Amino acid sequence: MTDYISAYSKSGHLFIPRMFQGFPEIKEALISNQMQAAFMVAPMAIALRAQGVPVKIVYLGHRYGSAVVVQKNGPVRTFADLKGKVIAIPSRYSDERLILFKALAENGMDAKDVRMVEMAPPDVAGALAADAIDAFSMGEPYPSQAEMAGFGRILFHARQYWPDYISCVLVVRDDAIANKPEAVQVLVDGIARSGLWLENPPKRRARREHAADFVGRFYFRQDPRLLKWALTNPIDRVQYQPLTPLRKDFELIVRLMRQTGVLDRDIAFEEYIEPKFAEGAKTQTEWRYEPGDAYAE
Repeated sequence: MTDYISAYSKSGHLFIPRMFQGFPEIKEALISNQMQAAFMVAPMAIALRAQGVPVKIVYLGHRYGSAVVVQKNGPVRTFADLKGKVIAIPSRYSDERLILFKALAENGMDAKDVRMVEMAPPDVAGALAADAIDAFSMGEPYPSQAEMAGFGRILFHARQYWPDYISCVLVVRDDAIANKPEAVQVLVDGIARSGLWLENPPKRRARREHAADFVGRFYFRQDPRLLKWALTNPIDRVQYQPLTPLRKDFELIVRLMRQTGVLDRDIAFEEYIEPKFAEGAKTQTEWRYEPGDAYAE
């Protein structure tokens, strides 16, 4: 996406993507100014700001896209069956951990009824297949990976317990917001246009399949069939609109973080959100591009 924005936005700004394997590395790169913007899970972004890291959330990456997965033929058939089980989460600063707390509360249980263990997302499918864990709470494409391989089953999607669930967000360093606001706006505009392109109702499936094929082969080096599964089964498994950060959504996240012990103070919406770029993107339209075109605009 950043390559696409760099190539086709008319501003001349260049955005260079870097892939990280874990959140600690992202945090250090932001603190040391080796990186000025990053996608990360929302609770991590809020925690960084609360810890004094000079970043703010400017936009969402997507909504939904997380699920709790159990063994397809295993003993867990209902949520109550998770009692006493081992559940992998990506980080204590993750939405996937918070959704478990919401689901536990709604089912009359609490954190003492399960054992949560932190595990790198690429490892969870193999751990589930090997009986090393009983379930995992993760974002895509790991739930799809377990489903496609035939040993995993979705116990529930995050939206079942959290209808306005947010996964990743875009954070930008304060100095970039202050000194290069036009570049930040171009980046947010490009993300908005990409989301609108993917969510175009009559072309939604074809465009998602095309995006999965292209990204899987040329960027993530993943089987495109896996990304197609994650983007189309069902078609709204991951949503790319609306992406404006809303106060009610984030105040719920902060409340859950406080309740679950990963945030030691209340933090105001204005302290970790910069809304002007999302407002500036509201007039954007989808990219003018169809699969197979040699040119885009």
